[in-house]
Amino acid sequence: MSVETAVKVKMSSMQRFMVFCLFLLTFTVGTSEFVVIGLLNEIAEGLNQTISSIGIMVTGFAVAFAVGTPIFTSLLSRFPKYPLILSALLVFIAGNVLGACSHSFTILFLSRIVTAIVTGVLIANAMTLASVKVPQEKIGSVISIVFSGFTIAGVLGVPLGTYIGQTSGWRMTFWSIVILGGVLFVISLFALPRDVKGEKGSLKLLVKFIAHPKIILTALIPALSIGATYAVYTYLTPLLEEAVGIPRNYISAVLLMYGVISVVSNLLAGAIAKRESISKLRFVFLIQAVILAALFLTSHLSILALINIGLMSLVMYLAVPALQMYFIQMADRYFPAAKDLASALTPISLNVGIALGSLIGSWTATGMGLIHVTWIGGIIALLASFVTFISYRINRK
Repeated sequence: MSVETAVKVKMSSMQRFMVFCLFLLTFTVGTSEFVVIGLLNEIAEGLNQTISSIGIMVTGFAVAFAVGTPIFTSLLSRFPKYPLILSALLVFIAGNVLGACSHSFTILFLSRIVTAIVTGVLIANAMTLASVKVPQEKIGSVISIVFSGFTIAGVLGVPLGTYIGQTSGWRMTFWSIVILGGVLFVISLFALPRDVKGEKGSLKLLVKFIAHPKIILTALIPALSIGATYAVYTYLTPLLEEAVGIPRNYISAVLLMYGVISVVSNLLAGAIAKRESISKLRFVFLIQAVILAALFLTSHLSILALINIGLMSLVMYLAVPALQMYFIQMADRYFPAAKDLASALTPISLNVGIALGSLIGSWTATGMGLIHVTWIGGIIALLASFVTFISYRINRK
């Protein structure tokens, strides 16, 4: 029986409605986070900025997410989930309104920082609801469904947002997200449970957990892996136009292809998480390194370059479920009181990696040239493989 069938059979209609709402939440915030990548040229032209300057917004968003999520989640955890999520959604909508109305880089950057922080709070609380308001045996399935909103955002949200931005102006993309956020808010009014109380968080526990040496080492793995991809993916649109020679009106189609393949990546990732130990992931990262570096050689051959980009998408999420399980194992072993934070550590670590990768990509594109982000991404993937091997050996001992 499939996951979806099992969830439908075992859960009530209100629980399914809640799961749909949480899925729509991750789809909405995922689209908001990633859609800028497809609009780098349009935003840069509209604000008279360089592409690398606009690319810094991707870094800023990821840094704000990674730093703000644990801090604000801990500070706000004492409040009941229903009013907290609704309030956060209003701030999210306001942040995108500010982005749509921005006529300077500074204001747009500020709007992205606000949106990033509230995105982290929304995701953390969505995962809490997913884990406490469904049958115990279905928690894993529901969390995977909720997380899949990010993947679908890449498949549908980002290409659609890119198309809207290229045909109607990049501000219209932000207004579209505002409308989607409004629809989500209305659905949340009826779909979210009102009886989930808050629990007082502890910044002291947060600091102790994050500062644990073995947790830091483990967190580096997904950060480096996704960072390797984002060193290239952040600049995928200008790479396609300038290096590969894809016409601008076909860019959204390529991004759609990338998103569809990333769904396959998620499906394969589930099988890897079940059958392979963490030690085997270093080979996944070695393959990732070869694929990223090969784009440097295939970029002038359109067909080969598109195949290469498809393979880049295929390996993008292969390690994430296994790493999520590894985080929980590390929390059980070294810090049992921080299980909830460990569950949120994967998206935090991934956003650290996004920040790292996009920042390195920006430096590389500015200092060495756009095409060189490819082999630089390959080097970062090699580091992910090395850290995986070291982390596994240390924790096995």
